[in-house]
Amino acid sequence: MRAQGGGSGETHFALQIISEAFKGKTTLQRHRLVYSALSDEFTQGLHALSLKTKTPEEAQRLAAGQAG
Repeated sequence: MRAQGGGSGETHFALQIISEAFKGKTTLQRHRLVYSALSDEFTQGLHALSLKTKTPEEAQRLAAGQAG
């Protein structure tokens, strides 16, 4: 997780999440899973997220493509 804007109390974050739970799900379904898991944080002031959601297989393919 990386705070946008330097991490000085900022409420915007960028997350890269790799999970088997994303298998067979669309990007929208994946993002809804994450937002649901973070619902308490949103009520406490979390404002916005930038999400990159991948399955382990997708992350591995992406890493292999970047290495070559």
